[in-house]
Formats: sequence, structure tokens, C-alpha cells
Amino acid sequence: MGIASIVGLLYAVYNYIILSGIHVGGGLSSQSFGNERHENKNHTMAQIGEIIARGANAFLYQEYKYIAMFVTAMAVLILLAVEEKFGQFYTTLAFITGAATSIASGFIGMRIAVFSNYRTAFKAQSSLAEAFVVAFRAGCVMGFALVSLALLVLTILIVLYRSIADDSNPENLAHIYESLAGYGLGGSSIELFGRVGGGIYTKAADVGADLVGKVEQGLPEDSPKNPATIADNVGDNVGDIAGMGADLFGSFAESTCAALVIGAENPDFRIHEGAMYFPLVLSALGIFACLVTSIFATNIMKVHLEDQIENTLKMQLVISTGILIPCIFIGAYSSLPGELNNFTPKGVSSPFQAAVCALSGLLAGLVIGYTTEYYTSHAYTPVREVARSCETGAATNIIYGLALGYLSTAIPAACIAISAYISHRLLGMFGIALAALGMLSNLCVGLAIDSYGPISDNAGGIAEMSELGPEIRKRTDALDAAGNTTAAIGKGFAIGSAALVSLSLYGAFITRAESVDESLHRIDRKAINLVDPLVFAGLLLGAMLPYAFSAMTMKSVGKAALEMVKEVRDQIARNPGIKTGEATPDYERCVAISTQASLKEMVAPGAMVILTPILVGFIFGPKAVAGLLPGALVSGVQMAISSSNTGGAWDNAKKYIEGGNLIIDGQVKKKGSDEHKAAVVGDTVGDPLKDTSGPSLNILIKLSAILSLVFTKFFAGTGLLVCALSEGGNECNKE
Repeated sequence: MGIASIVGLLYAVYNYIILSGIHVGGGLSSQSFGNERHENKNHTMAQIGEIIARGANAFLYQEYKYIAMFVTAMAVLILLAVEEKFGQFYTTLAFITGAATSIASGFIGMRIAVFSNYRTAFKAQSSLAEAFVVAFRAGCVMGFALVSLALLVLTILIVLYRSIADDSNPENLAHIYESLAGYGLGGSSIELFGRVGGGIYTKAADVGADLVGKVEQGLPEDSPKNPATIADNVGDNVGDIAGMGADLFGSFAESTCAALVIGAENPDFRIHEGAMYFPLVLSALGIFACLVTSIFATNIMKVHLEDQIENTLKMQLVISTGILIPCIFIGAYSSLPGELNNFTPKGVSSPFQAAVCALSGLLAGLVIGYTTEYYTSHAYTPVREVARSCETGAATNIIYGLALGYLSTAIPAACIAISAYISHRLLGMFGIALAALGMLSNLCVGLAIDSYGPISDNAGGIAEMSELGPEIRKRTDALDAAGNTTAAIGKGFAIGSAALVSLSLYGAFITRAESVDESLHRIDRKAINLVDPLVFAGLLLGAMLPYAFSAMTMKSVGKAALEMVKEVRDQIARNPGIKTGEATPDYERCVAISTQASLKEMVAPGAMVILTPILVGFIFGPKAVAGLLPGALVSGVQMAISSSNTGGAWDNAKKYIEGGNLIIDGQVKKKGSDEHKAAVVGDTVGDPLKDTSGPSLNILIKLSAILSLVFTKFFAGTGLLVCALSEGGNECNKE
């Protein structure tokens, strides 16, 4: 694992060195930005990149202040409520380490994105192929750095804990791995801030830029005359890069920790040190497989035509999957003992079955990715139908988009269900954890192609603001169009993995809740059924959470966007020279509005996610939580898929029209047409769905589960109303 992590980090550094060799220009002050635009376009590109970087840094630094306060408070709570003995620090240290690693991963991703966006625009002046390679290499830095760093830190934690504890004692060994759940909780906590705060930021700026700039004023996409343009580009980095990075880091950490916890509870399995490392081996193999795969995009599959971009990116998933299939079987047979006992009622399983579990997750992720592409790419019928519905206005466009999103849940839900069923039949809850790890095994290239999208989007904005000309903008638009599809695939991949991760965490929670002392509120998984009123009540409450959470995040975007719309209108009204290009907008004011609004508005939904499972467990005990978690999972996954695909379809329907592809009664409908205006309205409605509420639901279902896992023993020791609500007082007759 250590070797794979180091190789991955070195490959990320290698790609960074190549990118740093691209010299564009710079050195201008923010005051000279508008005046110098026509004199030196390369310098202008570098200057815009610097402004975007400063805006992203300003947001992250403010966000980190909130995170520091939260991490401190949560660490104290874990120290007091979770640690086995006073003075122990295993879970607390793991939590702080996970949070710090997640912050570092997100920051690295954001820095490489703002470092590469204007370099991509610069290379677009030379050729489409060179610009594509720059954006993809930047994505590789993000993907390989994040996965390698996450794996390396977790490996070090395991080695450290085993060295300072008496791992010859089976109970100590189980406690070591249970404490590592704090690592997953730390990562998941940061993704809450990254996804929710970053999502509100980016969509507040995007909605403001679209409604006033494009709809009201008729300005082109990313026009330098639009005061919200810089804030919009900053949002791509803090939301779609740092936020996505934190999200998938959390998935990796949580699924690995779930597998370790479940494995450690099996006395016949935890005695095999190599077997306990098998979840990490899957990720290590993924790094090597993804490294080979990435070479196909940078050196073998050259991109010379626009229609080659999307295929090259999608083939990353196919090639990495093909390489990983034999690697998973090799890893299983080399790490696991010949017999895996006591994971299922039948008693005995094999390394082959463990490999099949991981393989089921890997293949399910591939199918979910391609299904997402079908429903969100304008190369296929569903999005074209949405575009054609704009003929009769925005209302029918919205109706078609919603219907598309609802229908798009069918295949992903079936894939997740099949993978979960196969894995549970073969290896119980441990098999589901392996399926989640299998789906995440090609995370390096998954993150690379996902990060490629926002970088290309930023490059297009910089090209427009630098006035590089229509030919260059056409190239960046082609890169961005493919990036929109891969971003949608990335969201589908993140949601699918979140479902399996959450289910594996639920399995770990049940496993721990069964093993607590008899003097506490121990639960029996056979007793968890819908007939139990406490479980059913928890199920209903959990199913409600995604709706309440989505309402809060969408309303937060609306409030923040309202402030942005007012500011953009006021700037244009106060200074008519902005629209004619004679005056420079106050970009920094719009950046400040998005920063302040997003940080303020993320508090309420974040508090709901964190406090709900803790309060339910504290008051009603672990049995109520056993109903809460699957309710949130089942409801949240469907809503997340629907929201993300609906928003993605509306976005690409707009781009389909902008490309001059919509022909009605022999007339080509382009920018400025009534159909295009209807498409812009749909795209604006979809922005908070696909970039805030939808992706943030991943965090809801995962964070609820990992919190419950970490606080299992605390819930079992409190459960204030368990006695009053249990039938016949059975829960209270312990003494």
C-alpha cells in the first residue's frame, strides 16, 4: 500500500511539473485587468487566473475557520463520549487526521485547478489536442494525489495503532479498527462543508450571472461585461473541484473503514493481518491500474477532433475496469486466507467470492456511469427531447426535464440493488463493503475526468474574458461540452458509490451494535423489522431527511442568488459603461457576496445532517437509528440521482440549442431565440439541483451512517426513552 501511494503521489508530481513548464505571462495588478485586456491577451489570461485563484482562496480560508471550530468541538465530543477510557485518543486522533487529510486533498485539487485553467485556455490557441492534455493532466494531479494521500495516511494510522496497542489481544485488535472509523468521520465532515458550502457558492454566482447577464441583458456566456462572471468561475473550483474531492475522499475513507470494522468483528478473520489489509490492497491496485489507463489519454488516444474528446474520457472508465478485473482476483487470492468464515449464515466463503463482491461494485459503477451519460448527453434522445420541448416555452421544458430525472433512477437503482444482493449473499455486510471499494477502485481516473470538466469550463470563461476569438472559444466549448457529460458521469458515480458506502457503514453499525456489552441497549439484527414501531418511526424520519435537506439547500441557493441578482442589476444600472465595455465591473464585490452568503447559508442544513442521528440515537437508542439510516439511504439515493440528472439534462439541452442543433420547421434555433431563453430558464432551475442539492445528498446519507457507527456505543449507553418505548420493558430488564 505504501509503495502504491508513493508511486501515485510521484505521478501526480510528474504531471504537475509538466503543467508548470507552460509559461503564459502575468504580473498585472487587479486594477489593470480591464485596461490591459486588449494589449496583451496572454497577460490578461494569467491575470484572470490570478483573480479566480484569489477568490477561491478567500472562500476556502473563510470556510476553514468554520471547519476549525467544528473539528475542535467534534473532537472534544468524541473524546468524551466515544473513547473507551478516559485518556485514550484513538478515535479522536483518527477523526482529526481524516479531517486534515480531506482538507489537504480538497485544497490540492483547487490549487491545481486554478493553476491549470488559464494554461488550458493558452494551449487552446495552439490546438485542441494540447488543450485537452493540459486539462486532463490537471485532473490526474487531483485524482492521484487525493487517492494516494488518503491511502498513505490510513496505512500509517493502522501501522501506528497496531504498534502502540497490544494487537495480540483480540479485543484490542478489534478496538483498533473500530477507532479507525473516526478517520472516515473526519473526511465525511469536511465533505459536508465542501459540498454544501461550495455548492451554494457556485450556484449563487451562476444563477445571478445567467438571469441578469444572459436572460435580461443578452450577454454571451462568461462575458467580461457580466459582473458575476469571475464569481461564477471561482465557484467551479470551490464547488466542483474542492467539493467533489472532499466528497469522494469521504467515500474512500468511509468504505475502507467500514470494511475494516466489519472484518475486525469477525474473530476468525482479524487474526490474518494480510486479510485485514485487503480493503487497502484494492485501492492500491486501483492506483497502478489507473496510472496505466491515464497514459492512453495523454499519449495514445490523441484528440484531434471535437467528437473524439468525450469518447477518450469515457474510455478511461472502460480501460481501467478491464485492467482491474484480473487485478482484483490476484489481490484476493494473494491477501485472503483460503477460507473466510462466519461472514454469512452458511459459514464458509472463499477469496473468489470476495473478488466477485468487489467486481460487482466495479461493474455496477461502470453501468451507472454510462446510464448517466445516456440521460444527460445531448448526443442521445432524452436530452434532445428536452431541447425540443423548449418550442412551447420554459414550462414544458421543466416538465420534460423532471420526467427525465425521475426515469433515470431506474437503472442505477437496479445496479446498486443487484450488487448489494450478490455481495451480501456471498460475504454478508463485509461483501457490501468490498463492493463499495470495488466501485471506488478506479477512483483516480474517475476524479481525473470529473476534475477535467470544471477546468475546461474555467478555460472557456477565461478565453471569453480575454477575447481570444471565436475559433479559440469553439475549442474550449468543445472541451467544456465533453466536461459537462463527464461531470454528470462523475456525479452518478459518486451517488452510486455513496449508496454502497452508506449500506456498508450501516452493516458496520449493526455489527458493532450487536457486540456491545449486555448491560447496554444491544440490538439483534433479526429483530430489526418494520413490525417494530421504533424501527418504522425511524424509517419514516430518515426518508423525510433528503426532502428537508434538499429544501434547505435549494432555498439557500435562492437566497444567495437573490443577493447576486440585485448586485449585478445595480452595477449595470449605476454604470452603463459596463455593458458597452467602457468600464470594468466590480468583480470582487460579487465574489464577496457569494462567499458571505454561502458560509452563512450552509450552517442550517449542515446542522440538520449532524444533529439528527446524534439526537435520535441519544434519545431513542440504536434501534431507532437502525430505522433512520436505511430510510435516508433509500430515499436519498433516488432523489440524488433524479436531481443531478435533471439538472444535467437541462444544462446540455441549452448547449444543444446554442450549438445550432435544434431545427424546428426548417429554422435553426440558436442563442437569442425564444427556445434558447426557455432552455436558459430550465438550466437555471437545474443549477441548484445538479450542483448543490443532488450531490450534497451523498453527504447526508454517508455522514449520517458514519456518525452512527462512531457513536454506536454512546447510543447504546444512553437511549433515554428506550425503556418507555420498548414493548413490555424488555430493553430495561438488563440488571
